[in-house]
Formats: sequence, structure tokens, C-alpha cells
Amino acid sequence: MELEIYPIVPPILALLLVIITKKVLISLGIGIIVGALIVNRGESMIIDSISQIASIVSGIFVVDGSINSWEFYIILFLLLLGMIASLITITGGSQAFGEWALTKVKSRVGAQFVSAFLGIIIFIDDYFNSLTVGNVSRPFTDRHNISRAKLAYIVDSTAAPMCVISPLSSWGAYIITIIGGILVTHGVTQYEALQAFLLIAPMNFYAIFALLFVFAVAYFKLDIGLMRTHENRAIDTGELVDTKKGAAPGESDQLKPAAKGKVGDLIRPIAVLIIATVLSMILTGMRATEGSVTLLAIFENTDVAASLLYGGIISLIVAIGISFSRRLPVKTLGIGLGAGIKSMLPAIYILIFAWTIIEIIGALGTGEYLAGLVDEHIQLGYLPALLFIIAAFMAFSTGTSWGTFAIMLPIAGDIAAVTDINLMLPVLAAVLAGAIFGDHCSPISDTTILSSTGAGSHHIDHVMTQLPYALIVGVIATLSFLALGFSGSVWIGLLVGFALFALTIFILKLIVNSSVYQEV
Repeated sequence: MELEIYPIVPPILALLLVIITKKVLISLGIGIIVGALIVNRGESMIIDSISQIASIVSGIFVVDGSINSWEFYIILFLLLLGMIASLITITGGSQAFGEWALTKVKSRVGAQFVSAFLGIIIFIDDYFNSLTVGNVSRPFTDRHNISRAKLAYIVDSTAAPMCVISPLSSWGAYIITIIGGILVTHGVTQYEALQAFLLIAPMNFYAIFALLFVFAVAYFKLDIGLMRTHENRAIDTGELVDTKKGAAPGESDQLKPAAKGKVGDLIRPIAVLIIATVLSMILTGMRATEGSVTLLAIFENTDVAASLLYGGIISLIVAIGISFSRRLPVKTLGIGLGAGIKSMLPAIYILIFAWTIIEIIGALGTGEYLAGLVDEHIQLGYLPALLFIIAAFMAFSTGTSWGTFAIMLPIAGDIAAVTDINLMLPVLAAVLAGAIFGDHCSPISDTTILSSTGAGSHHIDHVMTQLPYALIVGVIATLSFLALGFSGSVWIGLLVGFALFALTIFILKLIVNSSVYQEV
């Protein structure tokens, strides 16, 4: 039977508009409206479409007269994260940690390792990570003449890759929520949303190898392309940025920290957030588990949204308490809380639109249409690698990972549900990985811009120095997804990836250490 083209019009229209306009919310909104009009085409299509969209949006907050605890709690958690991050900055916690670390770090490699470890530890949010790690690291990376472009690469390549595989982050909450909607839509009961997220993490080949590559670049001194120019200038002259482009940017754009911050001002709120959230997950999981209480049963039945909310509230209380102990003016505290809330609003808007478009795409039967094309023209083994490349192109063009998640995750889920349910997790992992890859290559990515700002690097220098490293990891990830797609085994995918990773390091070492390269 010939397939109608209607089901793919809204997502393709949204994709094209995002690429052309670079405005994710407007593009997704138009896709939602067009999709609703197609679903409800008929004499009363406008009224029915408005009613459908209103019903979906209202369902985010209220279901059957009660608060929709899942979506609403996630929104509150994002707001709490923004406020916590701002308070840590204005209490001087980030700056104090940097000064403390300055006395402990003794070499260039050590300074880069500490910066990378900070990027891994501070995983609660990519914005917070990008701005905090850069500011925390600059005191000791500057001392060891590490270029700001190199620091920006370290910051950017540990921020999103770590956030995307951590459930206790704004990214984790966002992704788990989308996955939960996909699983419910297609009646998948083999695993819950959190369990699916944890199973997807080792399949996110780009995130894994991007993180490992940072340490390899630092340890083996694999400075290639323009990165080598920036590093050589920093070592030889002490100039950490290209002075021809002006002074280091972004340093005056941050919230002003207190003069007498302490290391604990950063450590305590983050530690409390992690501990309180994990304990809440265990407790809510135990309460909801019927029969034998095992660790797997606990995490299968845990209330992720409520746990994140509880952890966020307790952490915010600690952060506010620290602010009062530092005798910060109430006005300053209010400014910090307001700035934190404001910083999270774009993410919340995208999240609401993502939940809406999931429902619209499901009603359109977009997955069935695309699945029909896949059955006819594409071997299923190629799907993960193909979706990885498509998601990367979209994120590169739009500069947003979250917008890419909103459009591509539902489509990937629909295709897997109709073709082969065993591909559900690999294709979702491919979209997540591809979105991070494209985001790292994109000059208009908010995370890329914030990484430049936090590190005090000229933005164009960061983009051009990071691009070769992102492309190298992108090739490794593509081949790993091909191995995963055809073998169906995450272990084979990882084995191929690690083999390629080791070969890449070996080749780059030969190139960097060659006499010809040294003379260039």
C-alpha cells in the first residue's frame, strides 16, 4: 500500500525551520500546529487542533484533576538547579575551589587532568558545568601556561558528554522524561524510563570516547591543527589568547562572587544534591516495590522526578544557608536566585514543546511511515549509525542538543517500535550521541559559547581548535554504531570503539612527534 506523505510533513517542516531560522521554539511550535491540523483535518480542524494542543499542554501540569507529578516536578527541579548554580557562584565557592587547587596542581598535564575531572564531577547541568569549570580551572591552568583554547576544549568536551550519561543532571531528567513518554506511547514494558537511560549510557559511544580523548590529548600532548599553534604560543610567550583578537572575553559576564568564599561553598551543595537525590530514589523505590526488594527492583520502581525534586530542595536550602553564613545582602541573594531561574527558562520551554511534539508525532503515525521506508530501502543494521549522523547534522545546524532530542528521539523510537523493538535502545543512544557530536562542532551552540566564555577564550578559536578532535571521535562513534547495529551487542560496539581509539592515539602520537610536523 502506498504510504501518504502527511505523517512526515510536521517533523520535516520543524527540522527545516530550525536549520533556517535557528529558532528552536518557533520551529517546534509550527511543527506542532501543522501536525495537529493534519491529525484533525476536517470541517472543525482548527477548533479540534486547538483543543488537542491545549489538552496535551494542560496534561503536563494536571491529569484527572491532580498535579502531574512527573512533568511538573521535573520543571521544578530544573528551576532549583539554576538557583543552586547561581548561589554557588555568588558565595565565591567556585573561585575558592580554584585557589585551593592552585596549591595542589604541579604540572601542565596535572592541571589539564584536574580540569577534566572537575568537568566530570560537576555534572548537574551543562551551563553550570561550562561556566563553573572554566572559572575554577583558570587560576591553575593560567599558571601552567595552558592556552584558553585548550581549557575551552576540556570544558566543552566534559560538560555535555558527562551530563548526557548522568541521570542526576538537568540533561538526565530531560532525557528520561522524553524516553518515558516514548515507552508509554509504544507500550514498552521491558524496562522503565530510568532503567532504559542507564542501559543506553554505555551505548553512547561519542560521549564515552570524547571524555577519554580529553585525557589522552592531555597526557600524550596530542596538540593538532590550530590547537598546536595556541599551545605553542602559550608555552613560548605566556600569551594564553590571541592578543590580535583583543583581551580574553567573557570574564565580566559572570555573577560577581563574594570575596571570602570557601571550598565547601561549592562542595557541600553538590554533595548534598547527589546524596539526597540518591537516598530519595532508594526510599521511593523501596516503598513502591512489591515482593522481594532488590537493587534492580528499587531502581525500576523509584520515583525519579520526586527524588530529583527532594534532592534539589535540600541542596538549595544548604546553598541559601551558606549564603546567609557569608552575610550576603538579601538583595544579592535575590538577584542570584532570579538569575538562576532565568537561566533555566529556555530549557523548560524546550522541554514543554518536546513533550507536546511527542504526542503529536505519535498521533500522526510518523514512525510507521518512516519504518515503511526503512523496511524497503535501509538495512536495519545501518539504523543506529544513520540516526547518529542525522542527529549530528541537525545539532550542528541548529546549535542545540535539546532541540535535536525533541525532534529526533520520538522519531527514532517510532521507527524501532515498528521495525524491531530490540533496536529501541541503540537508536535512542545514537540520537543522544549524534546530538552531542553536532553540538560540539557547531559555532552557534549555547554550550560551545558558554565554554568559550567560562574558559576566557575567543569563541572562534575554541570552535576551530575543538573541531578536529570532535570529528575524530565522531568517526570512531560512527563505526562503533555500525558494529552495534549489525551485531546487536553493546560489548562488540565498545570493543570496536576501543580498538579504533587505541589505533587513533597511536597514529596521532606518530604524527605529533614526527620531525616534519615539529618543523611546521
